[in-house]
Amino acid sequence: MDFNSSSPFPEGVISFLDTDLYKLTMQCAVFKFFKDVPVTYAYTNRTPDKKLSRAAFKWLEEQIRKLGFISLSNEEYKFLESNCTYLSAEYLQFLKEFRLRPREQVTLVFTPIGEDTGAESVVGDVDIQIKGTWVDTILYEIPMLALTSEAYFKYMDTDWNYDGQEEQAFNKGIQLLKAGCITSEFGTRRRRDYHTQALVFRGLVKASKEAEKKGFPGKLSGTSNVHLAMRFNIPPVGTVAHEWFMGTASIVGDYQKATEEALRHWVGCFGNKLGIALTDTFGTQEFLRSFSLPVRTVEGGFPAETFQKEDGSMKTYAEVFAGVRQDSGDPAEYTKTLRDYYDKEGIKDKKVIVFSDSLNIDRCLEYKKVSENLGFQPTFGVGTFLTNDFTHLKTGTKSVPLNIVIKLSSAAGRPAIKISDNIGKNTGDKETVEKVKVELGYVERDWEEGDETARWGKEEEK
Repeated sequence: MDFNSSSPFPEGVISFLDTDLYKLTMQCAVFKFFKDVPVTYAYTNRTPDKKLSRAAFKWLEEQIRKLGFISLSNEEYKFLESNCTYLSAEYLQFLKEFRLRPREQVTLVFTPIGEDTGAESVVGDVDIQIKGTWVDTILYEIPMLALTSEAYFKYMDTDWNYDGQEEQAFNKGIQLLKAGCITSEFGTRRRRDYHTQALVFRGLVKASKEAEKKGFPGKLSGTSNVHLAMRFNIPPVGTVAHEWFMGTASIVGDYQKATEEALRHWVGCFGNKLGIALTDTFGTQEFLRSFSLPVRTVEGGFPAETFQKEDGSMKTYAEVFAGVRQDSGDPAEYTKTLRDYYDKEGIKDKKVIVFSDSLNIDRCLEYKKVSENLGFQPTFGVGTFLTNDFTHLKTGTKSVPLNIVIKLSSAAGRPAIKISDNIGKNTGDKETVEKVKVELGYVERDWEEGDETARWGKEEEK
């Protein structure tokens, strides 16, 4: 499939694989353990000054309706079977027959700001609610975020084009690879559109080939977008999302045990594979308490011998997992915390830290230095900086991306929340958030670079 700015390309989302890998791995785990649990999801726009017109909303509504027509093709099934061997045969068979039902599961509301003349140009706020069983609704998040971003840049901020996107990504890739960064592209959810992401990833693949020729120490480890991975014939990459911990916590109904239950069911589904743990859902300190516990097997999951040491005792989760992902708070402080933690646990293996929080080149180079000095193998999941980095054609000012999220809001009839390592990323029912903070002895943190309303700059910046 050739991607260039003159070739035809699809608008919207046309495949279940046009998502982040971790949505498929989490759906696989949900299918195994929690498939009939009722859940809800809620949408938040952290850049509330960026609104949609009625015309943009109607386009978004139509694109979400079209998600109901998607099914897994034979080519896609075979790609997953060959390249994602951790996905069970039972799950792949389920996915083959799976359909989204947006008419039943999704509610979209457009609320005009000010006088509503009924015109297509009237601007308003959008509310998105998703409801159904966890296994039936888990795949909505990424396509719906990508579609909302696409709607905004199709109707609201239109003073841009694709020129130079591939070259820009190539240049960014070369800088990262020359500096020795192991880099993957994580930009599906806030991309400008599919075509942008395809151009960007092609630029990165070219940079990777050039870097190999020149002997640069860095490496392009892939993309989290499974559809692009299939098109470029490389395995997709991914970790796990906050959703897994949030949902498990609501189902268990006990935040003291929730993190360990989430880890337990994850390794129960995947064994020693997919071994990067996300640490900040309820604060990293709380996570590390659970990470130190010996693995407990789960009925129907991998057997005990998968996690046993030579002496027959069980490894801890920290020993089983290859590393961790940093997604909020101060990365330098985080890295030191993890170094102290692994040393205290007596773990000598070289562990991986995946950095994924609003990265750019300078941040990658800074975090690389800090983590390598402390004996870690850093890798970098770079998203919006790659797939939504544009300037306005007329003024040369930055065309700022939306900062939007869709998060699990309840599971099993209980609120689902996220605390994170930065107050700006707290999500969910405020009363539950405060209650859980007290229960877990959470220490409030506010990172100076953690302003979610200006994550990728402001409109007037060049």
